[in-house]
Parts: sequence; structure tokens; C-alpha cells
Amino acid sequence: MRQELLSSIAETIKDYREGEIPRPTPDHVERWICQFDADVQLPMLQELDHVLAQTYLNRKFVMDFLESLLWEKQLVGDSPEDFWKKVNFHKHQLAGHSQEEMLRLFDGLLRAEFGFGIADCGSQDGPMIYLDEALFSGNRVIADMEHWLEHEAPERVKVRIIVIAAHTYGQYRVGKRLKETAAQLGIEIDGAFRRILEYENRLMYRNESQVLWPASVPEVDEQAAYMAQGQDYPFVPRQPLDQDPPAPFSSESGRQLLEQELLMAGVRIRSWYKNPSPALHPLGFSNFGLGFGSTLVTYRNCPNNCPLALWFGDPSSDKWWLHRWYPLFPRKPNE
Repeated sequence: MRQELLSSIAETIKDYREGEIPRPTPDHVERWICQFDADVQLPMLQELDHVLAQTYLNRKFVMDFLESLLWEKQLVGDSPEDFWKKVNFHKHQLAGHSQEEMLRLFDGLLRAEFGFGIADCGSQDGPMIYLDEALFSGNRVIADMEHWLEHEAPERVKVRIIVIAAHTYGQYRVGKRLKETAAQLGIEIDGAFRRILEYENRLMYRNESQVLWPASVPEVDEQAAYMAQGQDYPFVPRQPLDQDPPAPFSSESGRQLLEQELLMAGVRIRSWYKNPSPALHPLGFSNFGLGFGSTLVTYRNCPNNCPLALWFGDPSSDKWWLHRWYPLFPRKPNE
């Protein structure tokens, strides 16, 4: 069973950063899981195999999503070619390269289908489309769109934020902030989201959350030391459900095991930093709780909103602390 799970996970993530790093193999997954205690390795592999089968977005999935946008009637109406010709694409992401890659791929689809690319699109009465892979905390979208509203937006504008996957709290924050900013600037904004995957992560709905949100905190020294530190948004545990957990988890016991083990590993990793960022939490970059807790990874990169134990480390680095942990998803940092 162990070898089957190692092979299954490696197959699921086989195109991760393809062409940039060696293709993930069962041995690669084995090296990562062996950093955990022997008695939890097999059940962790079982749960992770189930989770990644639903939350890892390979290149084909991304391309299928982009191609579906070309003809989505609710978006483009009865004349797709005319619609896309008028669209104003947001092209100036202030940090990261995810939007750049999505626009490059979509540009190829537009040229193949209609004979024009993104550089040929745009009009005064066309909508603004912000196209990206996923929405996590919403910070990046807020920064980008507020900059655009302040410097480039017309007095009346239709904005469509299109992502493959969105987390509900980030989506709420973006909508609220854009409305407030537009009102302050005297801009009339018609904003809407489009996504095909949605993950619940609001505090009010934490018991039904679809991210790693522990029901309890392990009683170990390292965890106690971490919890003793001040936090802007202290951790509030979720209450386990009597029924089966929401996707992407297979069972409550499998979910709790993954949460506990990734949390403890993240606490240990974080302790290696002399002055960690206030947003660097064991379950991923965030301003609240124990971390963001996302399990969403794309073929292009692993977000820092995922648990540290999934992406921290670099065996090729000359920095000693990056040798202390071997990553399942070697992360390419934003420039």
C-alpha cells in the first residue's frame, strides 16, 4: 500500500514546475514523508493522496478552464469574439508572476480561436478583467486593483475578477475593499467574481471549513512556546462534525492527523527563523490563527499560504536552515 500511495501522489503532481526542477517521483515523496514519525507516515500519505487529487491543479486543468472562458455565455454573451475584443485585461500585477502566466496562456487561446491576442484587445466601454490562478487572502488582488482604481480607472467601470479557485474570506475582503475604495474615489463600479472552485475559510463557518483548521492544538513544548507568542488574530479551534467532513478531506480522523502533523512540523520550521515575519505561521502565510491552511497547489508553484512543511527548504541552497527540511513542493519565491 505504501508504494502505491507514493506512486499515486507522484503521479498527481508529476507536472509540478515541469522543466524547472526534476519531475517528482515516488522516491521524492518518500524522502519528504520520512521526516515525520514512522507511525503516522502511512495514514498521512493516505489522506494527502486523497486531498491532492482534488486540490492540485495540473496544467491540463488550467488550460481547460481558460478554454471554457472563451465561450462562457454568462460572461461573453452571444458574440464571444466581440466581447473579448473589447476587454481591458489587467496586466500589471505588482508582485508575483501567476497573472503573467495566465495571460500568456489565454493569449495563445485567443490567437488560435479568433486571430487576435491580448495586446489587440481593449476599449473605453469594455469591462476590466483581472485573470489569475487563485484567490487566497485577497491581498494581492486588493493591492493591484486599488492601484488601478487610483491611477487608471474611468468614472464608471465593470470589473470581473476571474480565478480558477477562490477562498471565501479572501473573496469577501476583495469585494468589500474594492467597493469602499471606488466609493472614496467617486467611481461607480460593477464588480463580480467568477470561479469554478470555492473553499470555505471564514471564521464564522470554521466547522465547515475546507482548509486545514485544527480542532485542537498538540500539547508539546514547541507548540506551547509558539502559542505563547502574541497574535493579532488568536487561533479559534473548529468543532469536529458528526458527519463526513467537507471536501477535500476523506474523513475527520484523516483530516485531524494531517492538521496536527503539518502544524507541528510548521512550528518546528518556524523556530529556525531568528526574526520570522508576523505573517509566517505554521500552516502558511496569514494574519490570523495558526496560518492560512490552504492545500491548493498549481503546476506552476506552491503558494506560501500552504503549510510550511509542504514547501519550505532547498537542498541546493548555501543557507544552512534551508537544508533542515526537504520540501514536497520546492517553492519558487516571488521576486
